[in-house]
Amino acid sequence: MKIADIKANAYSMPFASPSYPKGPYRFINREFLIISYRTDPKKLRELVPEPLAIDDPIVSYEFIRMPDSSGFGDYTESGQVISVIDEQGRRGGYTHMMYLDDEAPIAGGRELWGFPKKLARPKLMVDSDTLLGTLDYGQVRVATGTMGYKHADLDCAAEQKKLLETPNYLLKIIPHVDGSARVCELVRYYLQNVNVKGAWTGPARLELFQHALAPVADLPVLEIVGAKHLVCDLTLGLGEVAYDYLKP
Repeated sequence: MKIADIKANAYSMPFASPSYPKGPYRFINREFLIISYRTDPKKLRELVPEPLAIDDPIVSYEFIRMPDSSGFGDYTESGQVISVIDEQGRRGGYTHMMYLDDEAPIAGGRELWGFPKKLARPKLMVDSDTLLGTLDYGQVRVATGTMGYKHADLDCAAEQKKLLETPNYLLKIIPHVDGSARVCELVRYYLQNVNVKGAWTGPARLELFQHALAPVADLPVLEIVGAKHLVCDLTLGLGEVAYDYLKP
């Protein structure tokens, strides 16, 4: 194999059989259960990386079904997104933890954007009159979210506007061969080509349980402030470097 061939074809690991194809990455009928809650602001300040800051101590716990994802297949995801303010004063979301059940989006999400993805067993389903989300890490239940199924409509156009305009942030870390950080960046990305097909709300509850390797309960639920159920098509846009922690 020639050096030129390596340069021309290197975009993912392993080189001989990449875990995912090149984008764009389009999601059809992507379904969200998002339960937003107020938590301990002191704990958030310990976790949110500068130059991001927090105002209202709000966390959105998400359960996401992705049955038709180009390059990634059919999978489910669950995790926490913290409400933050960036240097320009814009409100956005910082993804704190994510757990999913498919190797391709774990590899792609970590390598490309820096999503904090780990292997686990999340589920999102309709249980009689309830929208039910669960997350199991190994054999242990670490999160359960419930919402009344389609109790009230939300404005699809308004939800679409929010998804399109909200900047999303990730802390991307790639180690050097000596174990030190070779890449350490705050990455910003946006959702693109969003089409919200349905949006609903209802009464919701969220339970988080302690686990050493899936510490979602470290951000305790103090008060539920809202919940929504969305079904949409969207493209996951590639990112840009918002802040390079290693640059002098």
